[in-house]
Amino acid sequence: MKNQPKIFQSLSELHQAMGQPKPLHPLISIINYGEAIFDPKDFEQGIILDFYKISFKTNFKGRLRYGQGFYDFEEGGMSFVAPGQILKMQDEEANYEGMSLHIHPDFIRPYSISQTIATYGFFGYGAAEALYLSEKEKQTILSVFNHIASELNERIDHFSQDVMISQIELLLNYSNRFYNRQFITRKVVNHEVLSKLEILLEDYFKDENAIRNGLLAVNALAEKLNLSPRYLSDLLRNLTGQNTQHFIHDKIIEKAKTYLVKDTLSIAEVAYQLGFEHPQSFNKLFKAKTKLTPKAFKASVQKP
Repeated sequence: MKNQPKIFQSLSELHQAMGQPKPLHPLISIINYGEAIFDPKDFEQGIILDFYKISFKTNFKGRLRYGQGFYDFEEGGMSFVAPGQILKMQDEEANYEGMSLHIHPDFIRPYSISQTIATYGFFGYGAAEALYLSEKEKQTILSVFNHIASELNERIDHFSQDVMISQIELLLNYSNRFYNRQFITRKVVNHEVLSKLEILLEDYFKDENAIRNGLLAVNALAEKLNLSPRYLSDLLRNLTGQNTQHFIHDKIIEKAKTYLVKDTLSIAEVAYQLGFEHPQSFNKLFKAKTKLTPKAFKASVQKP
């Protein structure tokens, strides 16, 4: 159906859709964007891949949406897609140079990377949260892609898969390092995101949205900031040492203490004010964070 994303279950199907020869290996391949022949209009509803896709864009200029702002970039960079995600073929992405690596889960299944690949958070980032590379970093990534391409073009033997698995692990580790660098170099912008996050939380409690809608979910908060949930958590972890859920919980406890000190609401009313459906859940979180029950904390701060 035209209004449904196109699903690619095999690398061969993708190669054919991109006007490319059949892959040299059925479970791992590289496509050069400069050689691909396709009409983005054929994929307006997006595509879903049953395999991993790591894109290396060597010449990709434009405007990056980052949080609620836009920033110019010229360095080129990388993006990561896990199996089952919807990938949009945006018009602005139709003009870049580079290549993409495709890895079927069956290729990595016999190796430990099949378990550890889930720990690389950037597979859950949005398209606007791509990794943007310096010239030196681009050369490092290019060398890994070239090693994999060279191995694919050699005669496949008993060592080929081991060698390519080691190169994939190297590629992921470099990407992890460069993303960490990106969080550091964009610390000013990240602090702006943090400030907006704190304002959103304060407004949420102030307008009594918590009473009507319950506890604020991580996904809803990330959506308000135009960030993916995984990227927001990694950003916060870099700035504060906490993921989004822990950050929200700490803000809830701060607000709870304010209500408890005022002594105008019962403990159950404080729980409902903060969005808890059941006071017992509030009591459990409060004790976990402060080592005191709300009742004990309230008693400790009351004037004699």
